[in-house]
Amino acid sequence: MPTYDYLCTSCAHQFEHFQSMSDDLLTECPICGSKVRRLVSGGSGLIFKGSGFYLTDYKNKSENKKSQDKKEKKETKPKKIKEASDKKD
Repeated sequence: MPTYDYLCTSCAHQFEHFQSMSDDLLTECPICGSKVRRLVSGGSGLIFKGSGFYLTDYKNKSENKKSQDKKEKKETKPKKIKEASDKKD
């Protein structure tokens, strides 16, 4: 349910109210009973909480496993060592 901001036209009391979009607008100030006007607000933006939505939620997991396997193969390859017999005297 959205939060609506209201402003009293008499006492300038500003307050928020949770209500359904299909509910009628509030008409009275809870403090003085005068008329209220609903304010236009920007609302809140989209908020992502957690770590790395792209890496954990949307990326194809089989591709991630393939790249990890390639990385492991590169790390386990033996390095070539030049032997002393290869040197020219």
